Amino acid sequence: MNIWPVAELVPHAGDMILIDQVISFSAEDIHTCLTVRAGGLFNQADGSLPAWLGIELMAQSVAAYAGCQARLRGEPVELGFLLGTRSYQCNVEHFPLGAELQIHATRSLQDDNGMGVFECHLNGPGIEAMARLNVFRPPQVASYLQEEFQEAH
Repeated sequence: MNIWPVAELVPHAGDMILIDQVISFSAEDIHTCLTVRAGGLFNQADGSLPAWLGIELMAQSVAAYAGCQARLRGEPVELGFLLGTRSYQCNVEHFPLGAELQIHATRSLQDDNGMGVFECHLNGPGIEAMARLNVFRPPQVASYLQEEFQEAH
């Protein structure tokens, strides 16, 4: 199995890439991980990350899943959108500095129009979080964005 660097799989750059690596992926799911390090954009004074950031970690894992699937098909990685989540639950208020976090995202629904639903779990030492993410990746992102921009102006 080919596993690419995260920077080649998600449409983020620099400090906005929050996950460290893809551990494994298949046609239906992905496992990613990260270690909470100080000095990031979202770190609190004690170096920890706020628990609400778990949603973004899950969303980046879903983006990495889409990136892996695109790379397997020989297609470019494209932009997608997090539409929302239902019932994000987390048993802690922050992810402590040095914590090793693992994220597992499983595709439960995807249609031909680009809508998808992923069941996501984030785990670490004494940490459990889960959410269902609703995502959207239009079939032709560039033309979709151009249409939306023109309608807004």
